Amino acid sequence: MVDRYTNDVLTPGWQQQGRTQSVDVPLQMDLVVEDPSTGYVGAVTGWENGMVLLEDRRGAQRAFPAGPGFWIDGKPVNLCIPSRQGTARRSRTASGSLAGPEHEAAKVALPSRIYVEGRHDAELVEKIWGEDLRHVGVVVEYMGGMDDLVGIVADFRPGPGHRLGVLIDHLVAGTKESRVAAQVAKGGYGDHVMITGHRFIDVWQAIKPERIGRKAWPEVPMDEDFKLGTLKRLGLPHESQTDVGKAWQAMLARVRDWHDLDPRFNTEVEKLIDFVTADHMEQVG
Repeated sequence: MVDRYTNDVLTPGWQQQGRTQSVDVPLQMDLVVEDPSTGYVGAVTGWENGMVLLEDRRGAQRAFPAGPGFWIDGKPVNLCIPSRQGTARRSRTASGSLAGPEHEAAKVALPSRIYVEGRHDAELVEKIWGEDLRHVGVVVEYMGGMDDLVGIVADFRPGPGHRLGVLIDHLVAGTKESRVAAQVAKGGYGDHVMITGHRFIDVWQAIKPERIGRKAWPEVPMDEDFKLGTLKRLGLPHESQTDVGKAWQAMLARVRDWHDLDPRFNTEVEKLIDFVTADHMEQVG
């Protein structure tokens, strides 16, 4: 059977064609490296669980996934974690938050919840904020679409200590999403429901296009299926949901941490986490 993905733009290694190949470099303390996607330059101060901690000349620290994508003296390298050596505890999660204790006891889930529209949205939130959410005991639930949101909120019965946050796609004036959000706002739930979202037609566009080797996401006409239309314009197989699922998993694998997402998307997710934990600060602080 022919593998239609053999030569597509998401095949591992496609970015390196015609470029200088990366060299494997074992991690060592005080090794100075650069993350070219952000311009961050720092010295290695530790590593753990596949993450490397860098500290810049001002003393600010950031954590990055170890592996390819770094430069040393302007040349690409793969940062390799040495085997059978001590590690430093990771200080940051993928969202940039301070990591909790390594052996922290599991939190009891809070009664407050975050609902996310779309399976891909939920997977992206889990990848970047999953550790943070488990630390504070917040459960994220997948919501199939906006059409049932009014009923979902009514069944949830938001109230004090029982908040509901909802993240939806394409929340801009004049859309169906904005009209449904307005209906929920009229439901009498006061300050116990927050509906927020991003301007993108689909959460795919929350990923910086540079992560798939593009300067911008392709434009898809409104009368065309967004995901299939996007794949078509990327030169990828675009005939079925199987094509969509395979392409999405390849895209998601390219997302390393919050740096790879549009800052506006990050802001909305952080707002929801703050909102649903506001009544429980004594429990999760």
